[in-house]
Formats: sequence, C-alpha cells, structure tokens
Amino acid sequence: MRTLLLALAYDGACFHGWQVQKNASSVQQTFQDAVERVLGERPDCKGCSRTDSGVHANCFCVSLRTAHPIPCERLQAALNHFLPESVSVLDIREAPQELHARYSCLGKEYEYRIWNARARNPFLRGRALHYYYPLDLGLLNEAARHFLGAHDFTSFCTLDGRDRGDLTRTVSSSRWRREGDSVIYTVAADGFLYNMVRILVGTQLYVAQGKLSPEELPRILAAKDRAQAGPTAPPQGLYLNRVFYRGLTCSAAGFQGEFDE
Repeated sequence: MRTLLLALAYDGACFHGWQVQKNASSVQQTFQDAVERVLGERPDCKGCSRTDSGVHANCFCVSLRTAHPIPCERLQAALNHFLPESVSVLDIREAPQELHARYSCLGKEYEYRIWNARARNPFLRGRALHYYYPLDLGLLNEAARHFLGAHDFTSFCTLDGRDRGDLTRTVSSSRWRREGDSVIYTVAADGFLYNMVRILVGTQLYVAQGKLSPEELPRILAAKDRAQAGPTAPPQGLYLNRVFYRGLTCSAAGFQGEFDE
C-alpha cells in the first residue's frame, strides 16, 4: 500500500464545504468521484481541515492509501481531467505510510480578503467581502498583535456538538496588509477552532468601527465567552492558504521541501 499526499485548490463558492453531505455538493465527494474514475476504487480520503460552505482553498491537503501503481504525475493529470474547473490537483507526493492529512499537520495559515472600495467588484463576488468603510491598518495591526502566542480561544469560536477538548491554540502570525483596494488578513497557528478566523476578523472589524478598542481584546480572550467578541465574518473572504507538515509546506505553488524522517 502507498500513502499519497495531494495538494488541491478549489473555489468554495461552488460547494457546501469539504466534507460529504446529504443533498449538497461537497469538495470531498467531487474529489472521490474523480479518484474512483481514475483508480477504479474509492479509497478513504482524509482532508487536512473541514472548510465550511463558501470557504476557498489556495492549498488543501488530502491523504489517501492505495495499492495502485500509477505514478504521481500521471495521477495528477488524470484527476485534473475528470475534476470540474472549480477544483485542481496542484501536486502529489509519496508520503510516509503513517501520514494523515489532518493529524500529521503541524499548522495552517489562512487569509481573509476584503475588497475595500466604495463600489463593489463584480469579479470578486463570492470571493471577497465587500467592505466600503475606511480601514485603518495601523489600528487593525494593533488589534491583530493581541492574538499572537498561546491563548484559550473560547471567545473566538463557535461551540457545537463536537468534543470541546483543549481550546488553546498558538498563533505565530497575525497581520493585515493592503494591496490596492484589497485588504488582507493573514493568520497562522498550530490549529484553528470552528469559525475561529472568521470571528477574529469580525471582531477586528468591530475595532475598525470604533465599537471595541484593541486594548479590550485581552479581556475578551480571558473571558472565554463567545458573546464578548464581535460577529462572525461572512465565509466568502476566507481562504486556506498554506498547510505545514514536518519538513514540507503546501501552498498554491504545490509542495516545497521533503518529509522529515
């Protein structure tokens, strides 16, 4: 048996998230359908994350095990032949037998994209949040710095029926930048909670609106109370941007590096 790690990119506006759902189109089902057509089997595919409906991926990692001898390059070409234009296989690597796309992952990086102009951009419909009020990046970055380090992010996640476990996450990067009329928030951590990035963004937009001050964010973190934070930003601006494994990074350019033993 071989373990393969695949890097995908997809337009989340076309799907109801990654995970297979009844009566809804998902990336996982679409991908598994293509795998079955190429390999003649439907191996269990493990995704690195559970992206929600409308969320995009510049890079999303999937692991699967198969005894089929097809070379990685031929498998990539064949899958891209059968996949819709909204999904692409960027790269494929042979991986250690025990690798699991989710549980072997050391961290992820997300981007949240905002179109910050008076007039909406029709070409970004479903791919960025249109926010036409002025944004002070100095103020936003002052807020963003409060999330760096290890914190319990209970105040910044949606609690559902899943086992809560330890809600502490370590954020290694949290910053805003402007590219013309696009304003982009980038955050990297060793893991993320349900809706965490979108709540971080929504809360920081409250700071931009003067409804909160950056100095209040440590208090909100300490409160461990979702009601203390701002709203959940819409999904269309969110992109899974990079995924990290031991010795290997996945990005829109595919895989860089080699697996560490």
